Amino acid sequence: MDIAEVAQRSGVPASTLRFYEEKGLIASVGRRGLRRVFEPAVLDRLALIALGQAAGFSLDEIALMFASDGRPRIDRALLAAKADELDRTIRRLTAMRDGLRHAAVCPAPSHLECPTFRRMLRAAAAGALGRSAAAGTATAPARPRPVAIRAGSASASASGSGKARPSGRRIDR
Repeated sequence: MDIAEVAQRSGVPASTLRFYEEKGLIASVGRRGLRRVFEPAVLDRLALIALGQAAGFSLDEIALMFASDGRPRIDRALLAAKADELDRTIRRLTAMRDGLRHAAVCPAPSHLECPTFRRMLRAAAAGALGRSAAAGTATAPARPRPVAIRAGSASASASGSGKARPSGRRIDR
């Protein structure tokens, strides 16, 4: 397959394919005129690269997951460490989401009068909210207590209903 067909079938732009080849992630098997030619197995390799990127691995980390013959050589300990890192990130983001939802419906006259919001401010001032999840040092604010919303209140009508909307998940390439 020439580079244009690989780009079309994989959804990866030709410029990215050339970059991946330069980094040693993929290899062409020759040229047809000025165009690089790849074996069909490159599509599987590109899928593995996309999967690694979606999981948060860098291209350098992904490159280490291939043996010199091109076969996958995936370090299971590295996968477990990345899963742990993702768990920490999920916990931190969940705490931030819950804090934002609380702040959106908090009955306190001012956010600065809300104990939950004040805890979030202290955590942010201490740098705890911005620390790298990989370092494992981030501390999440205390989970906010549920707040009852009365039908017809300003908070309930601001979102269109008093019910929380389910979060949609979308994976983009």
